[in-house]
Amino acid sequence: MRLLEERIKKDGQVLGQDVLKVDNFLNHQVDPDLMAAMGEEFQRLFQDKQITKILTVESSGIAPAVFAGLAFHVPVVFARKHKSLTLQDNMYSATVYSYTKKVNNHISISKKFLSADDRVLVIDDFLANGQAVEGLLSIIDAAGAQLEGVGIVIEKTFQKGRALLDQRGIQVESLARIAAFENGQVIFLDENK
Repeated sequence: MRLLEERIKKDGQVLGQDVLKVDNFLNHQVDPDLMAAMGEEFQRLFQDKQITKILTVESSGIAPAVFAGLAFHVPVVFARKHKSLTLQDNMYSATVYSYTKKVNNHISISKKFLSADDRVLVIDDFLANGQAVEGLLSIIDAAGAQLEGVGIVIEKTFQKGRALLDQRGIQVESLARIAAFENGQVIFLDENK
């Protein structure tokens, strides 16, 4: 998605060899026009699927997931990372390691929001090592729901996340695919090679 790639080039900040900071348009401050365009693109990429729910993990996945939900006209459910006093029982749960924060997060979704009748599209902000998506997939499996695909805003192709999902035969669509970070610059994967 050219619009997203241009925004990453303009406003993304490379930290070290494997971290991209995009807090001024994706995960701290949100650009709603860009999110709307991404939601429409996810809908185009998965339009042949009978999606009934969009799933994501709080908090950075929520904005792109909501705009995808708007494009599909389906509810968006996000896995919570912290236990709430109002969410005690009847939960699907998984443990997810956060690479950027170096901690394990316990994510959970109420059983009343996900069932075996659901056909699910997972939307997430980044695909790197695949931990967040793997956690959501275990929750989808526990619910007996059907996974229809995974939509990713930014994929770091030099990390193992895509390979893990490809091994499982999952349709993965990423709006921006990064091949490397070189000299503080983002190098996008050239799919025409």
